[in-house]
Amino acid sequence: MPAKKPKLGQNFLVDESACHRIADALGDITTRTVVEIGPGHGAITSILATRAAHLHCIEFDPSLAKELTFKFRDNPRVTIHHADILQTDLAPLTSSGPWALDPGPAHSLDIIGNLPYYITSDILLHLYTAARANILHRAVLMMQREVADRIAAHPGVSDYGALSAFTQLHARVENLFTLPPSAFSPQPDVYSTVIRLDFAPRFAELHVDPEGFNRFLRAGFAQKRKTLANNLRAAGFSAAQLQSAWPRDLPAQIRAEAVPLELMAELYGSLGS
Repeated sequence: MPAKKPKLGQNFLVDESACHRIADALGDITTRTVVEIGPGHGAITSILATRAAHLHCIEFDPSLAKELTFKFRDNPRVTIHHADILQTDLAPLTSSGPWALDPGPAHSLDIIGNLPYYITSDILLHLYTAARANILHRAVLMMQREVADRIAAHPGVSDYGALSAFTQLHARVENLFTLPPSAFSPQPDVYSTVIRLDFAPRFAELHVDPEGFNRFLRAGFAQKRKTLANNLRAAGFSAAQLQSAWPRDLPAQIRAEAVPLELMAELYGSLGS
């Protein structure tokens, strides 16, 4: 009999070896506070609960949150939150409770999770906001293979886009391994890739302000088929402004997908944005 499809469309990881590989990818977490996004039935949670100084699980499904609360009721290092990760302020989790071994500025969170396919980008952008506040250290995330490929793509490659730029502006990206549909129940129609993000926002290095440069990137990538100049004109920059600020080694008809972040930052600074 086929596995019953969960009501929220979850695909639960059932490959025990893969669970350990994902948990291992966080490294030594014995003094760390970890946040798990979408723990499901707790396959990875059970591993992390024996390793982390404290583990916060953010579970949207009320029945699963209740199941996890009962399952880990005797472990004081595990806190189950019935919550939407997109509505969750991560900052308080860095220093709340006796498990915060280092409550000073150096204390930060590690993130782990199997991201729902339909809100992967939203969750990533939510994490990048937290990264700009210097409260995230590392994330090990599983997502649809095609999304992971885009995130890790380099400028000039067709997969490179706005999400690639936003990610690489906030973190160093490493694709770790890919899992087949058979690793999940029920089986999805896609392959899933696990990536590791080591957060290291580059705004100071590039001499740009975070909010303004993020808006500039969104404008530059607004329509993939348009040139960077055309997208920026649509965002309100005049042809004269662009001509006077345009970097010498940047072709006039180039698209945003072919422009390294360094040149994007140079153009942004020259425009006085």
